[in-house]
Formats: sequence, structure tokens, C-alpha cells
Amino acid sequence: MDVHHDGMTVEPAGFGSLLRRWREARRMSQLQLALEAEVSTRHVSYLETGKAEPSKEMILTLSNALDIPMRERNLLLLAAGYAPIYGETGLDDARMAQVRAVVEVILKSNEPRSAIAHDHHWNVVMANDAFVRFVTMMLGKTPDGLAPMRVLAPPRLNLLHLLFDPNGTRKVIINWEDSAKWLLNEAYRRLAWARDDALRNLISEILRYPGVPSRWSEPDLESPRDLILPMELDLGGRVARMFSTVTTVATPHDVTLQELHVEVFYPADAETEAVLAEYETKVRETFGQTEANRRK
Repeated sequence: MDVHHDGMTVEPAGFGSLLRRWREARRMSQLQLALEAEVSTRHVSYLETGKAEPSKEMILTLSNALDIPMRERNLLLLAAGYAPIYGETGLDDARMAQVRAVVEVILKSNEPRSAIAHDHHWNVVMANDAFVRFVTMMLGKTPDGLAPMRVLAPPRLNLLHLLFDPNGTRKVIINWEDSAKWLLNEAYRRLAWARDDALRNLISEILRYPGVPSRWSEPDLESPRDLILPMELDLGGRVARMFSTVTTVATPHDVTLQELHVEVFYPADAETEAVLAEYETKVRETFGQTEANRRK
């Protein structure tokens, strides 16, 4: 029987198979892993086959060599019979006050560009005013629970659902198929490395949206990855080409911090910058009128 922990599946006594899975995902041989971890190849082989049991220190050494995320390290520890050592602290927790303050500075400093903080499942954790205004204009209303500059409570707005839903931002994305397939492949790549039931369910849900090609149900992990894939938007009949940058926390010591991504959206060219400036003025006027009507 499987044991579930934080939405992921752990196979009892399955440390060896999990270790082999990560080694193969990183495309390392047993010899390469042994050299990185400074152990013998025989010991790595014995750990994978279950002939040897790992110590907690050995699990962490191998995890470092394989660059395994903290959430997955906890699962390796559980599979070997040890307690998890990495915490998962909510961003609204008092202990995260300093982190929240940093995220707020980043989000505010990027106005009027849209900026968000999201988790490893693309759930929006925080958003700036520009993002809220943009989504409100695209959807004709503000999604439930979406408010600027505060930690959002679950269930949170999900960027994959927003992109794949025909009634979401998909309706204004000119190169939707390229953009959606690119992001879906990113989700598949994460799933290939982790036993993540929540991510698997998310992928299944977005594949069921109307107009999603059936061939996308098969991962396409071997195709070349575009270094930059601008998203082309139809903003009132004018084309805006956008790209985004993602910032992560350096040397995190918490699962939440390691999985937190701050994404900022930028114009890809001078023409787009002009289009966005005009559109932002329109958005502010419309958004201001909406807020005024709401207060009446």
C-alpha cells in the first residue's frame, strides 16, 4: 500500500527504486554518481538493489550529488524509514515575514509590469496590482480570491488553468498552441523527476479542456527547448509580444522557499512597450471605474 505525504506517493521500502529513478533522470551512471558522492560504485549498486540500507547522512550526500529538490529528499528519507528534515512553512506564517517583505518589494518595484509569485504547481501565491488589473480585464471580472499584494488563500488561481481555459487568457494569446505546449512540457519534465500526484492530476485536468490536441497527452521531453518563447497577445487588435523572467530563492532551507518562483512579464520589443503603455492606461481607467462602481 502506498503512503501519501504532501500530495506525493511514497512506496514503502522503495528507497532503492527512487534513488535509481533520480540517477537516471539526471542521466548519471552508477560510476558517475559514486564519484560525485565519493563512495564506491558497489555501494551505489547495493543501495539501488536493496542489498544495503542507507544512513541518513548517505541519503543527503547522494541527494546533493543528484541535486534533488528538498521535497523529494524528504520522500527519500521517508522511503528509507527516516523522518523528513525539511520543513514546509506557509508564506503567511510569521516566520516568513522577512521573505514576504522581499517578495512584496520585488512585486511593487515592477509596476506597471505584471509580476507574480507562484509555487511549483503554478498556483499564484502573491500578485501585484498590474497583474490583477490585467487578469480582470481579460476575464471581465476578478477571479475569486485574487487580490493584490497579499498572500492568497487556497484554492489559488492556477496559471496553467488560466492559460488552457478557453474563457481564460487563452482567448487573447495569438501563439497559444506554442505557448501552451511549451508550458505543458515544463510540467511533464517536473513530473518525470518527481512522484507528484497533484501535478499529475493538474496535467490531466488541463488536457481535458476543449481544443487541446490529443497528441499532447504524450510527453514530448526530447524536443529542443526554446531559450526564449515570447507570448504574443492580441490587445484590442494590436499585437504585444511578451517574455518573462523567473527568480528563485538562493540556498533555501525550506520546501516552500525552494519552490517559490517570482515571475515578471516584460515587453519583448519597443513596439510592444508602446502598446502596453496605452493598454495599461485603458486598464487603469476601466479598473478604476469598476472599483468605483463596486463601492457604490
